[in-house]
Amino acid sequence: METSTERPGGRRVVVTGATGNVGTGVVRALAADPQIGSVLGLARRRPGLDIAKVAWDTVDLSREGSEEQLTGLLDGADAVVHLAWRFQPTHDPVTTWRSNVLGSQRVFRAVERSGVPALVHASSVGAYSPGPKHEPGVDEQWPTDGWPDAAYSREKAYLERVLDAYELRNPQVRVVRMRPGFLFKETAAPEQRRIFAGRHVPGTLIRPDLLPFVPDLEGLRFQVLHTDDAAEAYRLAVLRDVRGPFNLAADPVLDAGRLAELLNARAVRVPRALVRAALATAWRAHAVPASPHLFDAVLRLPLLDSTRAHEELGWRPTRTAEEALRAFLRGVREGRGEDTAPLVGRRIG
Repeated sequence: METSTERPGGRRVVVTGATGNVGTGVVRALAADPQIGSVLGLARRRPGLDIAKVAWDTVDLSREGSEEQLTGLLDGADAVVHLAWRFQPTHDPVTTWRSNVLGSQRVFRAVERSGVPALVHASSVGAYSPGPKHEPGVDEQWPTDGWPDAAYSREKAYLERVLDAYELRNPQVRVVRMRPGFLFKETAAPEQRRIFAGRHVPGTLIRPDLLPFVPDLEGLRFQVLHTDDAAEAYRLAVLRDVRGPFNLAADPVLDAGRLAELLNARAVRVPRALVRAALATAWRAHAVPASPHLFDAVLRLPLLDSTRAHEELGWRPTRTAEEALRAFLRGVREGRGEDTAPLVGRRIG
């Protein structure tokens, strides 16, 4: 059951990375809960969003001096939800390491120094070691060593080790690790198109009638979740007395066949090596931001079993994986976004 509210007027929650795909969903989910008194959303750039009970402030976690600033901002918080993450530049892993790994460690230390009793950290399916592609999937005990060639996977896995040690040193902090599959919603689609396809690929080109086929690649089986359903899991993790990791995924598992049905196209078997070679050439030429190393990782990700989230969080997705993907495709084509720097809507980058 949900724990009682100790603070008169409701709990105070701080959310890092509050202006991105997951962050905008989490601050709205928290703000709508009567047990939450206030939410402080942190990001590198202040957004134009106006949400009841939500205040905004700016912090750049990649800066060395940000830990002291963050410690002050966390003072009096009942929980911190750490979502801040930088996906690019994929050609400069030192930059992403400074933001993602060193920045996360600054958040963890600030939580300790400020005496915040709960930390909810955004891990990922990408933290898992390669695993089985058959259902029902792996539980939270599957190794989290990632895929070492991919910066995203490597950084997520490294932070799992950091939190292992952190929990031993700080048993007074209730640490929760969320490990969702791919997260999509309509207003985040322009950002995701820019991250993976690049700024200069028009969203209007991503139409079923312009896709002659869907490549059926070995290992192309993955799980999708609507971002708002993930946000609900974060809300529950803030309020409930739970610890440890939680897998988050929706049914059905997506593969080339299901993608072809959604796009009214044909699934055609294509050699994985051929697609990887083409992607590697485009990435080295800076034509696309998605790296071949991330491609390798995605095709090796295990499927997730979300039973623990169902039973201990009381969480279940309200949308299917197909509905989440349709929302993404709709958002890409229409260019809708939100009034935040990451989610600004553009049709052609």
